Amino acid sequence: MNKIAGLLLAAGASMRMGKPKQMLPAGGMTLLDRILGQALNSNLELVVLVLGFKSQEILHHLQTDRYHPKLRIIENTRFREGIGSSIIAGLSVVEKDYNQVMIILADMPHITSDLINHLLHAYFESRLPLGAVRTKKRRSHPVIISRPFYPHLHELRGDTGARRLFTQYPDRVCVVETDNDFVDLDIDTREDYLKFKEMLEKSQRRPPE
Repeated sequence: MNKIAGLLLAAGASMRMGKPKQMLPAGGMTLLDRILGQALNSNLELVVLVLGFKSQEILHHLQTDRYHPKLRIIENTRFREGIGSSIIAGLSVVEKDYNQVMIILADMPHITSDLINHLLHAYFESRLPLGAVRTKKRRSHPVIISRPFYPHLHELRGDTGARRLFTQYPDRVCVVETDNDFVDLDIDTREDYLKFKEMLEKSQRRPPE
């Protein structure tokens, strides 16, 4: 059954940024709206948005229709325990009905619906239980994890995601190469954000082909 749900993780406290990065401006929308829109426009069956830190304030600023038929918004009250708690919170919502989940980080603004769909297509073609994209010779996000590995996700603790699965079972991973335009920048600091803004402004100034 090729049904897959996306877990969009946006619960962090943005400690290194100093303010909620989910609400940072990103080309006429917030950073969170940017990645959420891409996820909803992809071939994912469902997108579970996992909020935590200042969730009500973030929801107030969210421009995306919170009643979108493919969207479900949940709150991870244990977000201070780290990213593992957000993965568990999202997984608990979908694991009964979905045999695969795609984990997407909300602070990676260059993830697009095309990239998500590219990974989905290659993953299902491969028939392997794990999937990930690779850029510049390193594994990156998003990633896909299938039901046999759900127990491993439930064991996550602290600020550690599913990376260990992919190093422990390298022969069971469908690795998808990205094109040269993809930048796997994750925004953690003000410097990261300024770099992203500069790249965004350059892309907007670029004349259409």
